[in-house]
Amino acid sequence: MSHVPVDALFTPLGIAVLTVSDTRGFDEDGSGDLLVEHLSESGHSLVERRIVSDDIYQVRAVVSEWIARTDVHAILVNGGTGFTSRDTTPEALIPLFDKAIEGYGELFRHYSLKTIGTATIQSRAVAGVANRTMIFAMPGSPKACALAWDRIIALQLDSRTRPCNFAAMVLPSATPCSGRHTATSSNEVERL
Repeated sequence: MSHVPVDALFTPLGIAVLTVSDTRGFDEDGSGDLLVEHLSESGHSLVERRIVSDDIYQVRAVVSEWIARTDVHAILVNGGTGFTSRDTTPEALIPLFDKAIEGYGELFRHYSLKTIGTATIQSRAVAGVANRTMIFAMPGSPKACALAWDRIIALQLDSRTRPCNFAAMVLPSATPCSGRHTATSSNEVERL
């Protein structure tokens, strides 16, 4: 079980939020609003927020732009993770990943099983790292976004979370994950 030591220092991250939807504008984007609110309350800063239609190339273009920036440490993508013909967020993101984070989708579905039952198998929540940027994709409902942020993402983007967190991967100055050995370089952190 992860925990946050009382004496550890918090390192805020720059986070971008992307809503994938053919129908929502900013006035109707409750999921994007929720993610912005939660990341801000956690002490992180919103770098940019956009809405794009359910188009594989539009999603990929925005995320590619953000992973090339040095001020974006994490990207939260909501929407387009289902099974309709327009749901292509995983197909847009997976080719961009240097490494996939399979455990994120597994854990998301595990937690959502308790609230939506076997319908959770229709969620294709995915995550990965690209150019030292964490990317988390989740369903577009506010409840799904809250579950992803509160139960998984917030802890993994908190530099104080032990025994391990992703802040150490995206920020070279962050305290590395604890393990059997204390890592002294970013290459060693990656091997843990």
